[in-house]
Amino acid sequence: MAVAGAGALGAVSRYLLTLGLRQVWSESPWPVAVVNLVGCFGFGVCWAIAQGALVPGRTPGPVATAILVGFFGAFTTFSAFALDGHLLLSERRFGLFAVNMLVQNGLGILALWLGMLSGGTRS
Repeated sequence: MAVAGAGALGAVSRYLLTLGLRQVWSESPWPVAVVNLVGCFGFGVCWAIAQGALVPGRTPGPVATAILVGFFGAFTTFSAFALDGHLLLSERRFGLFAVNMLVQNGLGILALWLGMLSGGTRS
């Protein structure tokens, strides 16, 4: 139930953030990119905090699981990212497709790492 509740909050949060960002970038992949980057950063912070509270080898507790799996699983928008990529390719917008792939994948990994550092992970 906790994962489902957190998932509902994540989905609504994603929707509201994307809706707001579409006011700025209506015809581009950037709203989805921002949501994915924010989601990667937040996941990294929460993961690092959960890891610090865990004994090595144990699984995350129910709160960490609800946040990581429920909230961030619903908040990040990889399926929308895939659709944006497909649409850019089908519209032959190859330059924007390449930039979008680099930004979301490269900066996504960087955002996750920064989130982990912010949450207390040292590696």
